[in-house]
Amino acid sequence: MTLSDLSPAERHRRIADGFTARVRGAEHWDDPAPVAGWTARDVVRHLVEWLPALLESSAGVKLPAGPSVDEDPVAAWQHHHTAVQALLDDPATADRKLDNPHIGRLPLDRAIDQFYTSDVFMHTWDLARATGQDDRLDPDYCATMLAGMEPADEMLRASGQYGPRVQVPDDADVQAKLIAFIGRDPYWTPA
Repeated sequence: MTLSDLSPAERHRRIADGFTARVRGAEHWDDPAPVAGWTARDVVRHLVEWLPALLESSAGVKLPAGPSVDEDPVAAWQHHHTAVQALLDDPATADRKLDNPHIGRLPLDRAIDQFYTSDVFMHTWDLARATGQDDRLDPDYCATMLAGMEPADEMLRASGQYGPRVQVPDDADVQAKLIAFIGRDPYWTPA
């Protein structure tokens, strides 16, 4: 079964487990990341901090506060990952909605899947590259994401969430094309 075939809860479990492996394998949290101005710690901080604010303001869901990313990025991530997974595994989540002026009204599990789990997937590459770990992403899911994002290119760029598309050779693999699409140099290495 491919990542695309999974439910939002199962897809999150698999993708977040991959990110967790990179978090646990990281040794130098202040090393630079492929996102300009970010460190490895900032990659974790981004994922731990933005979703709780969105859930509280747009769905009335308050995730429990966890450890500080500054003090313990591994514990902070694990706490956050567990809380998000519990929310997705809760049968009541299927009946909840996220209502946001920028993204509309969506089933909560679908909103988390579309906006957050996909973000974890892409930031897995950032953290892996920053910390010298295996940066390979699931190629089928890379292709699915790229196919879904390309038609919205102009809107995504206007959101400010993605940098300018990086040019790659026509024969680049699908992971390199996805990473380039979101504004990263797929061949980036720490200085």
